[in-house]
Amino acid sequence: MSHEPVEQPAEAPRLSRRKLRLAGLIIVVIAAVVVGMGITTRRMADARLNEWTERVAIPTVAVAVPDDRGRRSTIDLPGRLEAYSQAQLFARVSGYLKEWKADIGAPVKAGQLLASISASSWPADLASAKANLTLAEGTLERGQMLIKSGAVSQQTLEQRVADAQNRQGLLRSAQANLDRLKVLENYKRITAPFDGLVTSRTTDIGALINAGGGGPALFVVSDTTRLRAYVNVPQNYVPSVKVGTKAQIAVPEYPGKTFTATVEASAQAVDMASGTTRMQLAVDNASGALMTGAFATVRLALPNPESAIHVPASALIFDQGGLRVATVGPDDRVILKPVTIARDLGKEVEIATGLTAEDRVIETPPDGIASGDLVRIATKPGAGNAAENAPKRQRKL
Repeated sequence: MSHEPVEQPAEAPRLSRRKLRLAGLIIVVIAAVVVGMGITTRRMADARLNEWTERVAIPTVAVAVPDDRGRRSTIDLPGRLEAYSQAQLFARVSGYLKEWKADIGAPVKAGQLLASISASSWPADLASAKANLTLAEGTLERGQMLIKSGAVSQQTLEQRVADAQNRQGLLRSAQANLDRLKVLENYKRITAPFDGLVTSRTTDIGALINAGGGGPALFVVSDTTRLRAYVNVPQNYVPSVKVGTKAQIAVPEYPGKTFTATVEASAQAVDMASGTTRMQLAVDNASGALMTGAFATVRLALPNPESAIHVPASALIFDQGGLRVATVGPDDRVILKPVTIARDLGKEVEIATGLTAEDRVIETPPDGIASGDLVRIATKPGAGNAAENAPKRQRKL
C-alpha cells in the first residue's frame, strides 16, 4: 500500500514573518515611548532646575506700605517744667544761723522772715582794736619819757611809734567795718523776695554762714502760680511753631488730664548737637497741681496739617550713600530713596522727607541690595487664600 506525501500549508511562513514585523513594530513603539518619556522627564527636570535657579537668584522680600497715621495737626515732644520766677537766697553777712522760720513746701509772702543770722562779734572786734591802740599809745608815751635818760634807744622808740600808728590804722579799719556792718544789719534777716513756695532749704540752726555764697543757696523760693515749660522742637517744625501757638501739657501723675500752655519765646537758634530749637511756654498753675522740675509731654498745635509717614526701623539702610530706604517699583525692581528722619520711635521711625504713603517699602532689605535689582514679593499669609476665595463667593451670590 503506497502512501502519498502530505503537502504543508504555505500560510505558515507568512504568518511568522507578519508576527515578527508586528513584534518589531511594537518594540520600536515602546522604545520611542520610553525615549520620549525620558526626554520629557529630562526637560521637566531642567525646567524645575531653571525655576529653582531663578527663584534662588531673585531674592524674596516682604514689603509694606508706609504707615500713614492720617492727617495730623499736632506734634508731641518731651518737655520740662520750671518755676516762672525763682530766687536763690544767699547771705550778705557772715555769722551763724540763729533760726529759720520756713521749711520746704511752705507758702511764703513777700518780705516774710525765712531765717536770721547771729553776728555778735562785730562790736567785739572794734573793742579789741581800741584796747590795742590804747596799749600802743601808752607804750609810746613811756618811751618818749625814757628816751631823754637813755633808758630806751632811738630804734626802740621808732618801733613804738610805728606800732602805735599801725594800731591806729587797725582801729580805723575796725570802725569802718563796723559802720559797714551796721548798714548791713538788715541783711542779717533773710526774707522772701516775692509770694511763692519754699522749694529748697540747705541750712540749719548753728550752721556757719559765709557772706556771698560759695555753696548752695540757703533757701530757694519759687513762684509756682505760673510755670515755664521748655521743649526742644525739631528744626523742620520750627517755622510752624510761632509765638502764641497753643499747646497742651500732660504729666504722668495726672493720666488723661491736660493743662493749657502758650508758646512765649523761641531761642531762634538750632542746637548743633540735637538739631532742635529751644522754646519756652507759659503754663497757668493757679491750682498748684503741677510741680517744678517735672517731666511733661508737650503737644504743640501745627497750623498746617501734614501726613506722618512711619516705617519699621529695620527698613533703614545706612551706607556710603547715606540714609536710604529700599522700595519696590511697579516692575518689581528695587528703588533706593534717600530719606530724613523726623523722630526715632524705637521699633518705628517717622520719616520727614523722601517717602510717600504709596511707596512699597522693603521691611528688611537683604545685604548688598542695589537700585535696579529684581526682587520677588513674598505673599503674606492668608492673602492668597482670600484672593482665591473671592471669585467663589461671587459665584455663590
